[in-house]
Amino acid sequence: MANAFFSDLLSTISERGRILLRRAGPTDGKPEATDMIELCEAVLSGRGEATGTAMAREVLDRYHDLDAAGRRSFFEALVRNFGPDRERLAQAIEAWRAQPNDDDAGNLHFASEPRRQELIRRLNRAPGGTGELVAMRADLLSQMNGHSDLAALDRDIVHLLGSWFNRGFLVLRKIDWSTPANILEQIIRYEAVHEISDWDDLRRRIDPVDRRCYAFFHPAMVDAPLIFVEVALTEAIPAAIAPLLAVDRQLVPVERARTAVFYSISNTQRGLGGISFGNFLIKQVVEELRRELPKLENFVTLSPVPGFMSWLKQGNDLPLSDEDRALLKHLDEPNWFDNPELAAQLRALMEPLAAHYFLKARTLKGRLIDSVARFHLGNGARLERINWLGDRSVKGLRESAGIMVNYLYRLEDIEKNHESYANDGDVVASSAVRRLLKTEGRRLLDMRLS
Repeated sequence: MANAFFSDLLSTISERGRILLRRAGPTDGKPEATDMIELCEAVLSGRGEATGTAMAREVLDRYHDLDAAGRRSFFEALVRNFGPDRERLAQAIEAWRAQPNDDDAGNLHFASEPRRQELIRRLNRAPGGTGELVAMRADLLSQMNGHSDLAALDRDIVHLLGSWFNRGFLVLRKIDWSTPANILEQIIRYEAVHEISDWDDLRRRIDPVDRRCYAFFHPAMVDAPLIFVEVALTEAIPAAIAPLLAVDRQLVPVERARTAVFYSISNTQRGLGGISFGNFLIKQVVEELRRELPKLENFVTLSPVPGFMSWLKQGNDLPLSDEDRALLKHLDEPNWFDNPELAAQLRALMEPLAAHYFLKARTLKGRLIDSVARFHLGNGARLERINWLGDRSVKGLRESAGIMVNYLYRLEDIEKNHESYANDGDVVASSAVRRLLKTEGRRLLDMRLS
């Protein structure tokens, strides 16, 4: 109710400002980036609340009507024309050099801020401005496409979005069959791990007694989930995804549930890429589940390994024998997993390689290769188990030969595990996973001796 009131109030202010400005947008065809830059200068000129809000709204409206080339021109102009006020910055530098003190340091800090940051703040005051700035950042990421000329603008937007979307502003909401349809449609659309085929499929994931779904929302984007997690309540830690998603599966009575399985975590806003709040989501959902179901003992994921096959096919100087390489070629055959003897041979090779991938393999910058692993291990989870043929979907077989993993969240160990990974790059793993790595070591030693 309060959010709706203030939203209506801002809209009223904006519309009154439009009347004062006598602006209805360009009437002579498509808007031009140069016209928008003039309007942005006006937004920064410090006019009254009504006209300032109206001009901010008009900038966003005109941006919406730009084509891709126009948007790039607009971004380039923001980089070129809305940097720091150089004269003011030079004066602040001289004052600091003459007599360094806290006041001068503060003046230097504020003088060095690019003008575009204040522009973005003022655009955010427009009705619906927050969501449109998030969408604008998604466009910016597409325009960058590996180029660095727009990096300064991206840093400024991320700096502000990181403040506006910090954990203190986020609201956790449970998603169930009574949730408004427009939000449920977004759950279907943005599910990024295991596709939701239709409304019946969605209902099977959020409505039964042994299923949960939670999402983070922002007060300025009340109808747009930012990130959501799907949870299955089970008796034991699962090793495969198909039984969890089966149409005819047996429901687990909540009184028998001992494990909460986070089997899908999906972001919905590309414009918030690099602004992490998934770790807060998992930890808060764990707390919610513990309050609701105090008998739960295990909090685990059932996670894909999206980078594994790509890493393996690149070779990465792995000392594979000719026999190993010939065996790996069978992974390109359809339904290879239906041959028990072949599947057993591949398992003996692939599980130790997967352990090597998680515990030893790194990028040139020393990071873990797998993005899902970086996320969970960076949040303090433990690599608990490698599951052979956990995902037999086309996507699962293509990306990881069907391998899935369990990451275990044990609340008393999260901080210690996080520190170990963040400070030293150590992957905290179970003894079962480390035994697989020893198996790989013995295999490599046998190869050297042969």
